[in-house]
Formats: sequence, C-alpha cells, structure tokens
Amino acid sequence: MPSFTNRLAKETSPYLLQHAHNPVDWFPWGEEALRKAKEENKPILVSIGYAACHWCHVMEKESFENETIAALMNKYFVNIKIDREERPDLDHIYMDAVQAMTGSGGWPLNVFLTPETKPFYGGTYFPPEPAFNRSSWKDVLLGVHRGYTERRNEIDAQAENLTEHILQSNSFGMQKNAGVNTESQFSPELVKEAVSNLMKAADIKEGGFGQAPKFPQTFSIQFLLHHHYYTKDAEALEHACLSIDKMIYGGIYDQIGGGFARYATDTKWLVPHFEKMLYDNALLLIVMAEAYQLTRKELYRKTIRQTMGFIIREWLSPEGGFYSALDADSEGVEGKYYVWSQGEIESILKEEAPLFCEFYDVSEKGNWEHTNILNIKKTLEIFASDKQLDPDLVEKRIETAGRQLLEYRKKRIKPQLDDKILLSWNALMISASCKIFSAMGDEQYRELAKRSMDFLWNSLQKEGVFYHTYKNGEARHPAFLEDYAYLIQALIHLQEITSDKDYLLKARKLTELVIEHYADAETEFFFFTHTNQKDVIVRKKEVYDGATPSGNAVMALNLFYLAIIFDQPSWKEKAIRMTGALQQAIIRYPTSFGVWATLLQSVSYGVPEIALIGENFKNMHLEFLRIFIPFKIFQSATLSDKHFPLLAGKPYSNEAQFYLCKNYACQNPVSETDGLIRLL
Repeated sequence: MPSFTNRLAKETSPYLLQHAHNPVDWFPWGEEALRKAKEENKPILVSIGYAACHWCHVMEKESFENETIAALMNKYFVNIKIDREERPDLDHIYMDAVQAMTGSGGWPLNVFLTPETKPFYGGTYFPPEPAFNRSSWKDVLLGVHRGYTERRNEIDAQAENLTEHILQSNSFGMQKNAGVNTESQFSPELVKEAVSNLMKAADIKEGGFGQAPKFPQTFSIQFLLHHHYYTKDAEALEHACLSIDKMIYGGIYDQIGGGFARYATDTKWLVPHFEKMLYDNALLLIVMAEAYQLTRKELYRKTIRQTMGFIIREWLSPEGGFYSALDADSEGVEGKYYVWSQGEIESILKEEAPLFCEFYDVSEKGNWEHTNILNIKKTLEIFASDKQLDPDLVEKRIETAGRQLLEYRKKRIKPQLDDKILLSWNALMISASCKIFSAMGDEQYRELAKRSMDFLWNSLQKEGVFYHTYKNGEARHPAFLEDYAYLIQALIHLQEITSDKDYLLKARKLTELVIEHYADAETEFFFFTHTNQKDVIVRKKEVYDGATPSGNAVMALNLFYLAIIFDQPSWKEKAIRMTGALQQAIIRYPTSFGVWATLLQSVSYGVPEIALIGENFKNMHLEFLRIFIPFKIFQSATLSDKHFPLLAGKPYSNEAQFYLCKNYACQNPVSETDGLIRLL
C-alpha cells in the first residue's frame, strides 16, 4: 500500500478514515495540501461528505476505489477530503458555489478550486459512466484538466465571479436600515401573515410541509405550537400534531428501536433515508416535549422515552458526550438493518406474528422493494376496536413482540457508527434533555443534561477556547458560531431546570466572547467563523434556519434572554435589530426562517419575566416547568440576589412565591402555580 494512504489514517473523522486506503492521494484540508497546489500550480479537488451519507459511499466504491480513475485524480489535481460535519464552514462556502453553478446541491459535494482555494466548477454525485443525465467522473476530470491548462484566464475569472457571489449572498434577506429598532414595531398581525404563508405549504393530509422528499421541519411545527398558545388557533395545533403523529407512525421512525431517520423520500413518511443523525433527533425531541406539555398526549410521552432510550443505548459515550450518527447502509445496502420479510417475523414471533404484521403493515409482497418497513396505518385504539380486542392487551402483545424483534435485530451487522462528538449537536441534545425533564419530570434526564454539560466544559475547551469536535481524547477545530450559540442556549435551559446561577454566568461570559470575536462591524449579524481563522476565502454569515438552527437566530434569542437576566439593554436592542433586518424574509418565507419566526412571534405577543423565590420552592418549580410557555425569562432561588435584577429586592418568605414581571416591574406575588397561570 503506498505511503500516501496514511495521510487520512492520522485523522479522527470516521468519514476521512473510510477513505484512508483509497488509491486516491487524499489530503485533509490543511497547509500541506494548499502549499502543494500552489507549488505545483495544480487545481484542487475538494470532495465533501459525511460518514452516514449513502451516495458518498456509492461514489467512493465506483470511482475513488478505481485505480484508473484514482490515477487521473492524482496526476492532475491535489485531492482533499473534508468531513462536512467537522468543517461546516468550508462546506457552506463550497455548497453555495455549486448551487450557484448548478442550481442544486447535496453530498457528496465535489468542487474544483484554483490554488488560491477559489471555486470554479463542481457538482454532487458523478457516476463512473455517463448516466442520469450526468457526465462520467472520468470525463469531468479530463474536462476540468483541459479547461485549467488551456483556458486558465477564463477559469480564474469564473473563480473570482463565484467568490464575489458567495460574498454577496452573505447579505441575502437582510434589509439595511430596516427601521425596526424597537419591539413595538413587531405585531401579532405580522405573525399571522407568516402563519398564513407557512400554511400555504402545509400538507393537510399527510402532515409536514411541501412534497417529497419530506424533512421534519421542526421549527415550522414549533412555530405553529407557539401560535396556538398565543391565539388558541385550532388549525395551527391540529397541523402541528398531525405532522408529529404522521412521523411517529411512519417509516421515518424506527418503530421497534426508537429514533428518527433524517428524512422521508415520499410524501407519506413511509420510506426514510435510513441514516440517523443526533441533531434531527434532538430537535424532534424538543418539539415533541413542547407538544406533550400542550396536549399531554400519551403517544408523545412514549415516543420521547423510546427515542431517548435509543440515544442513550447507541450514542451516549462513556464520558457523557453524544456520538453523531448511524449510517444509512449496512453490508453495503441502504436500510438492510431495519427492514423485514414476513417470513422472518413469522419465524421469530410464531403465533404472535399475525397481529404484529397486521399492525405494522407487513405483508409477503412487502411495502418497499419486496421487503417491509414497519409503519402504522391505524392508531392502536382504532386497530384494537376493529378487531374487537382490549387495547391495553393489544399494546402489551405488540410491545413484547417488538422487544423480541429488537433483540433479534441486534445480531445483524449494524450500520457504521460515526463516533465523533460535535459541540453544537451535543448542546442541542442537552437542550432536548432539559425540555424533556421540564415536560415529564423524570430526574434521569436532568442528570443526563448536567453530566453532558460537564463533559463539554471539561473536554472541548482549552484555556477558555472551545473546539468543534472531539474524539479519542482530542478536541479539534476551533468552535464555530453555532457551537457557541447552541451552548449558550443549553446553559440557559440548564439554569431553568436546576436553578444553578453559575450556568448563567458561564452563558454571559461566552456571549461576550461571541460579540468580541464573531460580530460583523458592518451589520447586526455574526460571522460563522472566528476572527482569527484564516483558511477560508469568505467569512460567511448564516441566517437561514435549515436542518439545524441558524447560529444568528439562536444568538438573537440568547441576547434577548440574557439582556433581561443581566440588565444589558444593548443586547436586547441588538436582538431586535437582527430580527428587524430579516423581518420581511421571515414573514414571506417562514419555512426558511422558522427560529427567527418564533422570536418575532414571542416579542410580538410579549415575553414574560418570571421569578420563583422562597424556601422549599422545588415542588412549585417542578409544577411550573410542566406548564407550556413558548419563550419566557425564568429564574428560581431561595433568596433574592442583588446580582440578578429579576431576583433582586424580593422580600424573604417561608412560602415560595411567583412574581410575574415586565421590565422588572412585578405584579403582586402568588403562591400557587394556578395563580401564575391566571396572571399569564
């Protein structure tokens, strides 16, 4: 084996390690590769993917393991492999370039750069032979090489134009001098307009938004739950719950093991793209916890517990962090680990098989590619009623059968685990654990959140600087905006469920760091990368809420919250100006600005400031946490505290009391949770 295969072997990313023995002369992104491109005047081929990516595996097998194709890549290019989850900054930049060139994007992302790392050509998956109206990878390589050697001036001009486009796209949707500088300029009417625009995309039959492929779009669902809270709009609650229910009953949900796949390839949520990602599950758990607070629907409680069981079983590291993902493939076949034949189930369950198969839509011919994805066509209550059986008994029989199949499934070859630990996704998981504790009161979830935060604080931080990724005892890659934004939010959530003010002090310190090192002096927004990072051609400002929340949106929420906690009015004003600059985009395109929409919504209807103070406040604290309030400022303590304005000046009381305040002016205290609800 040639020595160059060892370059990626020194990496920690499972995705890069998958390619460590390709005949391609892969480099990781870094000074060695970039210097080589300049010295040899070669174009750079950057190939970006992630460990759980099905089509990344396909292209590797077809092209990157092919000796002839690899020889072309090695002869004409400096080849760099990037894990998009390790370097989302680079992924964002080069994805923007490919989308500008081709009108679409995805992974694997293959993009050609000048030696100065500026993009000039690219695409996603390329087959080994011409197919699907796509050129073959070999033809692409030869064509790019010819273009680079024969039309270098055109290539350089294209690269400059694309780089300028990426820079200009930084301000998309942002209105300069928008004039929205106070919260009074937001209104319920604007929110209702955003709701109306969102519902135009709603699939009122199958739930969710838009057509296939269907993503969970948790921010849009959350926006509707919040809208129902503020307005009692029945349609908003109905569609939010329909969307959650359809996902839970669909094949996108692992019916016997728990956990959600990344998205469904069809409108009915039956056929998932089988990879499971930590961030998707964290965001779905957050929205299910809120739906449970609102509805007390048993389905949500059960699904939360089963999904948390999956996450703890499969993704919780011994140190207290959470791993990133499970692959879509096993034994080279997408979904093989999860699907069943009827005969297989019959051989395992024996006499219980007919009931199980009927409930989970299992047949001899199958419901997908001659096999079966478990999904639920009828609710358990309707199913039991149709069969004139006791629903409790049916539930027990089905759950027992499911456990048998889960044990059997453990003997199969598992999809590969992506065992790197990402700061941002772990912070989302901590927030999810906090939300679940609030909704359900189960102490194990509060302890899980505290332990995970301790791990992040101790293992992904060196001398006050946080890092984005961790594996094998090593933290790497300085943290990005979303790492800090989600971490600050998780600290806020932890404070609410623990009453530990130290979490707020840490959140303030990190917020000051973000303002110092990530803020853009020319706009209200924050850059994705630290001011000291020099290996990107553009410092991007991400404002879209995509698969994960925009770091800018979460920072706006954090600034608003911490401004009240620490009496920092300039932070609140900044949050309002950030939201105001995007106001028109939020209202017109709520599916792309879902987190922003919830902030605009909360400010429009008013954000309550709530303090709980007094001896023995803990029982009232637990009662309060069960109540659904979309966005609130909340602190609880035994005694008043002059260092925190919301707690300052409150008289000592043997009996715990709630104070409902606005701008620190508080109504008369109440000593019961029901009394607070009436005040709200």
